[in-house]
Amino acid sequence: MSHHGLPCWYELTTPDIAAATAFYGGLLDWQVQNAGMEGFDYFLALRDGAMVAGMMEPMAGMPTAWAVYFAVDDCDATCAQAKALGGQVYAGPDDIPQTGRYAVLADPQGAVFAILQPLPGPQSVAFDQQKQGHGNWHELMSPDPVAGLAFYAEIFGWTAGEAMPMGEMGTYQIFGRPGQDLGGMMGLPGPDVPPHWLPYFGVASATAAIAQIEATGGRILHGPQEVPGGAFIAMAQDPQGAHFAVVGGK
Repeated sequence: MSHHGLPCWYELTTPDIAAATAFYGGLLDWQVQNAGMEGFDYFLALRDGAMVAGMMEPMAGMPTAWAVYFAVDDCDATCAQAKALGGQVYAGPDDIPQTGRYAVLADPQGAVFAILQPLPGPQSVAFDQQKQGHGNWHELMSPDPVAGLAFYAEIFGWTAGEAMPMGEMGTYQIFGRPGQDLGGMMGLPGPDVPPHWLPYFGVASATAAIAQIEATGGRILHGPQEVPGGAFIAMAQDPQGAHFAVVGGK
């Protein structure tokens, strides 16, 4: 079975690894350890022994932010296709030892994302909608979500699901693969918000997560809000400024 188009990794670029380790460790029950990569400090976040995310300090010009990686069958071919459709390739394609081949791109509207062609063998379990502390949902905020969906449908094979009217905010468009919703796309919530991908991590209780975020120096930007299906969400900013969200029970 091809994993092409499935979320497969989450990566935090942050100026303070120790502070991020404490913040997300307390919130998502992650255990963070150095990956032991030669010549490069890269840290792995694990939940119950399963690798969920990576952390690294920013290189020149990189913002403090979360990045979402999507699995592809052919990294080089996907980069070429994305460029032909108006996207940009910022880094790669390049090989990551013992992991696969990756690239960092932007869609035609400017939202940055990454792709990974994993090596053969066991595949990533970072995205698991049934487990707390794992990636659960993915939201694209774009000045043109209709064009955004068309772009990602071409490179990842995604299809449109339910479209939910949001009044002045426009339409919230669910997207996914056959049999599984992966996230939603919507317009930008304000003139000062750039196009971006927002990862959601699963939690037991959104209310408890909000209390933990605020108690440890984070900031709640939106929520708690009940969403279709009975789950509750909250959008937040960690103490170093990276945006993320949580989803779970009340």
